[in-house]
Amino acid sequence: MKILHTADWHLGKRLDSFSRLEEQVRVMEEIVAIADEQEADLVLVAGDLFDNFNPPVDAVELFYKTLKRLSKNGARPVIAISGNHDAPGLIDAPNPLAKACGIILIGQPNALVSTYELEQFSISRSDKGFIELRLNHLDYPVRILHTAYANEQRLKENLGEDKEASLNRLLADNWQKLADTYCDKQGVNLLLAHLYMNKQGAAIIEEPEGEKPIKIGNATMIYSEAIPAQVQYTALGHIHGFKNIGTEEKPVIYASSPLCYSFSEAGQEKYVNIVELQPGENARYQRITLQSGRPLYRKTFDNIDTAVEWLSQNKYALVELTLESDTFLNAAERKSIYQSHDGIIFLIPKLKADGVSATNATEVNLNQDMQSLFKDYFRSRHGQQEPNEELMNLFNEILNS
Repeated sequence: MKILHTADWHLGKRLDSFSRLEEQVRVMEEIVAIADEQEADLVLVAGDLFDNFNPPVDAVELFYKTLKRLSKNGARPVIAISGNHDAPGLIDAPNPLAKACGIILIGQPNALVSTYELEQFSISRSDKGFIELRLNHLDYPVRILHTAYANEQRLKENLGEDKEASLNRLLADNWQKLADTYCDKQGVNLLLAHLYMNKQGAAIIEEPEGEKPIKIGNATMIYSEAIPAQVQYTALGHIHGFKNIGTEEKPVIYASSPLCYSFSEAGQEKYVNIVELQPGENARYQRITLQSGRPLYRKTFDNIDTAVEWLSQNKYALVELTLESDTFLNAAERKSIYQSHDGIIFLIPKLKADGVSATNATEVNLNQDMQSLFKDYFRSRHGQQEPNEELMNLFNEILNS
């Protein structure tokens, strides 16, 4: 069988004040097309479906339309869990209607999904944190351990275990109990989770810039060693870069976000992962590059003309632009830069150092007028650079208001 694994859609997200919805519409189209071209039997969406607890209406509409198309009107099961950016109640709310379309939405960890049957597949068995699918065209079941995101306290409450025990042990024990009960080599066995997970002793994986952090120290770091041996493939969400923290035989994969969502992700390729599985065999996977996102760049120039030329050659990019110069940019220069490109997210002026330390202690004459004091202060902070006329006019306007 084939599984499409995707995660971290963050529908409704902005880059500063810049809407990404147009790109998100295109990349959702791309994911649907890949699922159809690859003839995926099952789609897994590993959390952070939206960017915040109260997503805009157009993001919610895009979410439902995409899931419905992925499900092929109930012919292909789609399972989506909540992440740390999602409101569990919002994810769970449409579940009765969604299930009729072949879409299983799981907002809470250790949730109990009721069994039911559609024309093309059924949920044949269910337990807290577990479902078993029967697809009509497959002669074996698909077992899925599922853990939607919750903070440590709520996870422990949902697991119903000793509140003083470590989260790693509780999750490991819970997953192992489910795996021992339901997962044998007569079916395909999966884990779907939105967690901050890594191999014990491995270098720390940095959480994405702008991401609500899950990890505080190592308190909520989940180790991949907690995954039961029966699990053939683990589909994770939370980290925005593609990464396999397991082995080639038993992959534990962050599939990546579909778009670059911060400038710390500039230059990253984005993917969905196509996984091929059979009972009792090692997983095989192929990551497929997503092409719809606008590329993000962090660029530095020391000349406005050079910057404008580069911008004119990279119209589709989203840019954090740093301009180094001997003087601060004036209003006309800023205007010419912004008019040359619609994707400048941040424009950062940076004064060139002239070799004079701004930290040298200087004696201040407090008997000077305010304009002179301001000029002294400005020079002390900016390597003896004089404030330009525009800046002084602004200072005087504030002073006299």
